[in-house]
This record gives sequence, structure tokens and C-alpha cells, in this order.
Amino acid sequence: MSESKSRMLAGRFFADYGMIFVLILLAGYYSYVTYRQQYPVGAEAGEQVAARAAAGLGPGARVLLVTQRGPDANDFARAADKGLREAGLEVAGTVIAGPAGLRQELEKFPARSLDGLVVTRQAIQWKIIQSLGEHFPNLTQTKGFAPTSYYWPDFLKKANLLAIADRIVVIAVIAIGMTMVIITGGIDLSVGSLIALSAVASTVLIRDFGGAEGAGAAAMIACCAVGMLACAAAGLFSGVMVTLFSIPPFIVTLAMMLVASGLAFMLAGGESIYRVPAAIDWLGRGTSLWGIPNTVAMMVLLYAAAHVLMTSTVVGRYIYAVGGNVEAARLSGVPVRRVILLVYAISGLLAGLGGVVQASQLQTGAPTYGVMYELYVIAAVVVGGTSLSGGQGRILGTLIGAFVIAVIQNGMNLDGVGPHTQKVVLGLVILLAVLLDMLKKRKWRPRWLRARSVRA
Repeated sequence: MSESKSRMLAGRFFADYGMIFVLILLAGYYSYVTYRQQYPVGAEAGEQVAARAAAGLGPGARVLLVTQRGPDANDFARAADKGLREAGLEVAGTVIAGPAGLRQELEKFPARSLDGLVVTRQAIQWKIIQSLGEHFPNLTQTKGFAPTSYYWPDFLKKANLLAIADRIVVIAVIAIGMTMVIITGGIDLSVGSLIALSAVASTVLIRDFGGAEGAGAAAMIACCAVGMLACAAAGLFSGVMVTLFSIPPFIVTLAMMLVASGLAFMLAGGESIYRVPAAIDWLGRGTSLWGIPNTVAMMVLLYAAAHVLMTSTVVGRYIYAVGGNVEAARLSGVPVRRVILLVYAISGLLAGLGGVVQASQLQTGAPTYGVMYELYVIAAVVVGGTSLSGGQGRILGTLIGAFVIAVIQNGMNLDGVGPHTQKVVLGLVILLAVLLDMLKKRKWRPRWLRARSVRA
């Protein structure tokens, strides 16, 4: 491969997916500023201390598990018990209590040996454990094992990374449709209200026709499908207004935003819909066999399918052609109206899916869902490199843009930045992304670089 061709490919990659470097820099920055001492709790603490006790005592040793009462007590005890038994140690018992309860339990070991106490970080500070030999001379040789601290960025914790991915799912999924709409030269401001409409319509149908709390899987799927199709119909209507009557997309979708929001409040009667089965949380809160949230798996599959659609199919080429030059596309035989109708319908359908996901996550439907989401979605698309002028953009770039927005918000939360400041930062990020897009379209270069090229 020639050097010029390599440079061309590198330049094209940077133009399409350059924000991935920004994402890496942001992740590095927030990893640095959130690097601090960590204290494992729950199952993580149980696994760590079990490994330490196994290494310090060896197989056959007899230990007692001790943890204070609290939300993580059972997780700690189960993980530690499993780790100790797998290492060949004997677990004499489990104490979930305070110092007084531990004293009563230790009094049962007057003549029997007890090689070690496996305790939490809080329990190791109890006076009875600190001076165990004074209170129980027969346990003078008993060793105490507690979790040790370590240094690691809060940002890179597994729970935080999964939370970022899980939190951005609704925005990222809707951004797929928004990317297609913007590539054709349009915009869709109705997606936030369609989230609410879908969530309310789905839960109302489940409550009134699907069996409420006793609804089965088939009934829930059917009701949610109706809610999504209603949003797809709303998107299709917006497309009809744009194509047949040449109304600007901004005006059409602004009107649809108000209509969808009003319909959501009318269907819900101004209240949240709670009478849905607990199993509705399967999509929003469930996890796969590998511990990956179902929402994240769904997002990955949707982006893979959308990437193939936009890069390897005739429909994808038509979408880019319409955004590049409508008249040229029409003269080339591209069914412009059908393409525009399709992208607005897809945008509505995916907004409906976002509403179903939110209803599943929160186990309720409310007409207040989706507020400001259209702005976050547009921000993800623009930051991801899609041009607001149409004709340019990449689906995977949008996914990167969604994660950039999520990482900025998550990092500011971890760093204690207030919500109002976060809005200022997000607004500046959007403005910078649009500015870079405009400069790129005008082929702007710094003065020093222009002077250098002239001298060459």
C-alpha cells in the first residue's frame, strides 16, 4: 500500500471516528482524577478475604465468618463461605450480628480450636476482636482476616462502567434513527415525547387489556409492540408532512413533540401507570449469562445491524445520496420520498423502543419520561461526527458520541460537579462539535498550516 493511500485512509478514519481519541482522553482523565483508595464490600470483599485466609491458614483450618448487619452482609458471607470451602477450609459458622452477638458465639468454642476469624473491615475494628486473647484465652492463637484496601479509579470500576453503558442505552438506541434522519438533511425533535408516549401506551395496554400484574410474557410483548408501532406511525406521519407538503422537518417534528406529549398525558390521566407485572423488568434490568445487561446486548445488536444497513445495503446508499444532494439523487432514480418516510418511521420506532426500555427499567409508565432527551440524542449524533447539513455521518461514530456524552456526565458526577455546571459543559461540547463540523466542511486550516503549504 502506497504512503499516499495510507495517509488517505488514516485521514478518512480520523474524519469519521476521530472522537474515539477524545473518548480515550476523557476516560484517561477521569481515571486519573478519580484514582483513590478503595475498600471492597459485599461479594468482592468476601472473595478477597477468603483468598487471604486460605493463603494464611491452609487447607483444613477451621474459621468463623463474622459480619455486621447491613445490606451487604449476606453477599459478603455467601462469597466468603464459598471461597473458603473451595480452598479446603472448614467454616465453623457464620455470625451476622454486633459485638454482643459475636461474644455469645465465641463462648461456644471453649475447648474446640478456632484457627481464624474471617471478618469485614468494620467488624475487625470491634474491641472484642482487637483484644480477642484477653477475653478468650483459648483463642489466643486465632488469627483475624479482613479485606484490605487497594488503589483504583472509581471511574474504572466494573459497576461504574456497566452503569455508563446501561444509562446511555436509551439515548444511544434512539440516536441510530436520529443519525439516519440527520444524514438525509432532516431533524426529529419529537423523540423525547415519543419515549413518554410509548411507555404510557404500553403500560396502559398491559394494565387494561393484558392482565395488569398478572400479564404473561406474550401479552407484555404484544402491548409493548403496539406502543412502539404507534411511535413508528407518528414518525411516518412526520415523514409524510415533510415529503408531501414540504414543511420543514424542524416545524413538523416540533409539532409532533407537542402532540405526542399531550397524548401521553391524556392516556395516563396525568398519573404514572404502576399496575404492571414485576417481570416487565427483564429487558431493562435483566442480565445475560455473562453478566452483561440485556439493554447493553440489545444496543450492540442494533448498532451492528444499523452499521450493516448503512454501509453494505442499497438502502444505506440511498440515505446518504438523499442527504448529499436531493435533486441529484432523484435524477439518479433514488426513491427520495420513500427513503425519507423510512428514516422518520425508523426514528419513531426506535424512540418507541426507548420508551419500552424506560418502562422496563422503572417498572412503570409516566408521561414525564423523555424530557430533554431529544437534545441529548442530537448531541450524541453531532458529537459522533454526523453533519447537520446532511450527507455525512457514521452509525458507529454516533455510538462513540453517545459514550462521549455519557462519560462526560458520569465523570462530572464522580467529581462532584453540580447539575447546572454540567448543562453548561454539555452545551459547550455540542457547540464545539458543530463548530468543528462547519470548519471541516469549509476546509478551514490554521494560518500557519496554509503558509506552510504555500511555501511547499
